[in-house]
Amino acid sequence: MERRVFLASIAAAVAAGLAACSTDSPPAAQPSTGAGSSGALGAGPRFAAPRGLTRVPVPHGTLFRLPGDSKTVALTVDDGTSSKVIEGYATLARDTGLRLTFFCNGVNSGWTTHSDLLRPLHDDNQIFIANHTWSHPNLLRLSSAEVTDQVRRNEVFLQNTYGTLGRPFLRPPYGYHDQRLDAQLADLGYPAVTMWLGSLGDSTVVTPQAIVANAKQWLLPDHIVIGHANHLPVTKVYGQLVEIIRARGLQPVHLGDIYQV
Repeated sequence: MERRVFLASIAAAVAAGLAACSTDSPPAAQPSTGAGSSGALGAGPRFAAPRGLTRVPVPHGTLFRLPGDSKTVALTVDDGTSSKVIEGYATLARDTGLRLTFFCNGVNSGWTTHSDLLRPLHDDNQIFIANHTWSHPNLLRLSSAEVTDQVRRNEVFLQNTYGTLGRPFLRPPYGYHDQRLDAQLADLGYPAVTMWLGSLGDSTVVTPQAIVANAKQWLLPDHIVIGHANHLPVTKVYGQLVEIIRARGLQPVHLGDIYQV
């Protein structure tokens, strides 16, 4: 799932965002005894649910970042080909209060296997379950009927498993979309194609150190950051992801915290 083409296309926006954020001096981190290289969850305080946010309408178009000028950050998790990584993210959220948006492919069995962990988090509004199609095809290569089937089949799965359709957020596999597809997705209940402004870089197997370096680069105010529940190295650095967010004084949010759904 190579995303370099997409990231290159928004290079100017990325540069502007980093320049704006580089002037902020993050507050000191809370001490923690457990978030070292082992990836332990850490001993810091739990993240609280966000307060004082005014939800805004979901825009028509494409989402790259969160609206406004705040200290919020949205970590989003795609796919789910690794049941162990899904379980790890669910446990991380449960134990730390981290708010996450999951873009699920229902074909991956981990979303069913670990629904007992994820469903309570969803029902408590700590996580948001969104649509990533049923089986992760390149939607640009499908007919309109096939696109509809991919979206609706995943909605049926999400409804049966989590009590939600996943609307109004859909991330097209590989980030591939065009105006024709955008219009069809809007008709299907997804007015804003959900992209990202920064990545953990773990769509393929990379080292834990590379994931942490990417997290330090991209976990910034108002950023939507993409990660994947596909490969085990990220399970080694969950605690470090938490500590980066804590150290920068960021408020983790899911997309339903920000937008009217």
